[in-house]
Amino acid sequence: MYNNSKDIVWVDFDSLENFMVDVFKGIGVPEEDARICADVLITSDKRGIDSHGVGRLKPIYYDRIKAGIQSPKTDMEIVKNGPTTAVIDGHNGMGQVIAKKSMTLAIKKAKKMGLGMVAVRNSTHYGIAGYYALMAIKEGMIGITGTNARPSIAPTFGIENMLGTNPLTFGMPSDEEFPFVLDCATSITQRGKIEFYDRAEKEIPPGWVIGEDGKTRTDTHQILQDLKTGKAALAPLGGIGEETAGYKGYGYAAVVEILSAALQNGKFLKMLSGVEEGKPVPINLGHFFIAINISSFVDLKSFKKISGDILRSLRASKKAPEAERIYTAGEKEYLAWLERKDKGAPINKNLQQQIITLKEELGLNQYKFPFEK
Repeated sequence: MYNNSKDIVWVDFDSLENFMVDVFKGIGVPEEDARICADVLITSDKRGIDSHGVGRLKPIYYDRIKAGIQSPKTDMEIVKNGPTTAVIDGHNGMGQVIAKKSMTLAIKKAKKMGLGMVAVRNSTHYGIAGYYALMAIKEGMIGITGTNARPSIAPTFGIENMLGTNPLTFGMPSDEEFPFVLDCATSITQRGKIEFYDRAEKEIPPGWVIGEDGKTRTDTHQILQDLKTGKAALAPLGGIGEETAGYKGYGYAAVVEILSAALQNGKFLKMLSGVEEGKPVPINLGHFFIAINISSFVDLKSFKKISGDILRSLRASKKAPEAERIYTAGEKEYLAWLERKDKGAPINKNLQQQIITLKEELGLNQYKFPFEK
């Protein structure tokens, strides 16, 4: 979508990342934590996941901190600790910081015991889930993570948004230049993708969202408002109803909800709406992180070779008549990085204005972006 837009300006990653660090610092996030938060966001842009990169800096993090519903300082607490497990209370701090430290702990346990799992309560939005799976991959491990979120998905045969987009994410190393990373919501799309379409001033495709009348909706801007009030809901993976197996996405979303709440005595479903008596309140999300030490099962080199063989075989299988190629999970993100590494991130007009607003409010005049007059 971006490549065909005339209002796009490409901005190099270093400038954007440094700017995000200074924005986070400007609203009270300590420098070390600010760098973690910015790294998660810029990793999303580098991988072509524009729904979760710099475009979420203002509406998801900056605005929530300013509104007092998220703490810029992270005071996470280990409330239960065992040889292979831990439960953490994030005390409504920065989700990226809580998540990175939680996966680091899971990896540490897996190095010693073969497996590690950490459950988190009272956290906030942690960015792309794939970031934490990639952390495990770099250590020669399998990484798994999931998180609940603000109510967005309607259960099959329902129209009320009850479940979050609830990604269930897996990362596995291979002998290729890129690992296998399946990072996706359990809905057809996620709220961030609709925000992306809204910034691009385009309608979303039919089938993504269901209205109160049980029919699909495509009016992007109004949908974003109605998701907050329950007048619209996302369809689960598989789609509306059972004809295309929407019950599967609904079921997986429920799995993530249970693992993100019941294991850590956390909040769930409508408790995560972020609104009480018409006023914004902390969302208090739950996450889980699993690290599996491959060398506890098999030689890492052998695992990578078999993983690579599987992925190469899938891509080499017979294609549909009109298809150019078959992809495997993580490949498009790698190709996006190859395309973007020398160009930077695409910034459209709406996002340009958000960046200018942040710059002006925080007095970050040392930055001069190519889209500024």
